[in-house]
Amino acid sequence: MPTYDYVCDSCGHEFEAFESITANPQTTCPSCKTEKLRRKIGPGAAILFKGSGFYETDYRSASYKKAAKADSSASSSSTSSSGDSSKPATPSASSSTSTPASSTGTS
Repeated sequence: MPTYDYVCDSCGHEFEAFESITANPQTTCPSCKTEKLRRKIGPGAAILFKGSGFYETDYRSASYKKAAKADSSASSSSTSSSGDSSKPATPSASSSTSTPASSTGTS
């Protein structure tokens, strides 16, 4: 069931209520008992999928995702620089230089 925000125009009392989508909006303020209650319209009706198959990290904030991406790129840079020194870079360069040499030799 969705959560709706209500505000009373008479006394200013605000509260949340769990109601069915098909339920009629409340009109009586629980604080001052006047008929000045209205449902607020806002971004509070977000859908959040829970259960197996959904990950909590799918709902992370944009700032968290940006920081995580920066951390992963920084760690992959240090890993790739140490990985590049262990991997021979010359065979790929020599294979590219041997390809034109063999093509000029066959022509």
